[in-house]
Amino acid sequence: MNRQAQSVVMFLVGAALLHAGLSGLYLRYVKAGLQPLLLASGAVLVLTALMTLWYERRKRHAREEEHGHAHREPRISWLLVLPLFALILVAPPALGSYSAVRTGTALQKPYAYEALPKSDPLPLSVVDYAGRAVYDHGRSIAGRRLSITGFVALDRGGTPYLVRMALNCCAADAQPVKIALTGHVPPVLEPDTWLEVTGSYTARQTRDPVNNGPIPYLDVTEAKPVPTPHDPYDETWNQ
Repeated sequence: MNRQAQSVVMFLVGAALLHAGLSGLYLRYVKAGLQPLLLASGAVLVLTALMTLWYERRKRHAREEEHGHAHREPRISWLLVLPLFALILVAPPALGSYSAVRTGTALQKPYAYEALPKSDPLPLSVVDYAGRAVYDHGRSIAGRRLSITGFVALDRGGTPYLVRMALNCCAADAQPVKIALTGHVPPVLEPDTWLEVTGSYTARQTRDPVNNGPIPYLDVTEAKPVPTPHDPYDETWNQ
């Protein structure tokens, strides 16, 4: 591959990073906190590519003046830029119920519990509720009306879970955290449907059939479908 083709590939990679970082597409790959680094990397790649193209153009022009012709590089090397268009134009779907029911819950004991607002209902993430229910025994959420959003997953026995895929860095390390649902659960639930569930803490727990990890229950009073959130992953499990 000649220098010009290398520069074009570098430019497209940088442009893809900038596009992903500015459009929100990056949330399908990495956590939100990495956006500044992603944008900086894209800008450096684009600038380097443009400077290299400018330098190569000047050098080629000088050779043409000296020898009267330019040496043509193989054009097939330009085919290497085609896979980059998939990165720019096609966004992979977020991990969902298929991965969730085949992977054990990744619930970890929180380092600390943040103070909760007085709002009613109290909005909590799946990870926050599960951590408080299992490891704090519901002390900070008992008696409160709670609102939690996640997607539906059904195990082989038909048990409904409200799930959020939690990540440390990127989608490659995403693992599910699950809440089992009881109470006024909708009679028909479709896997991967996003629900906003209102309910309350219950001390009831079960064990994940995959890895025997703890799964708390939520006593549901109301559930309604909601659109897929802008950021489908949950980053709160390592806080």
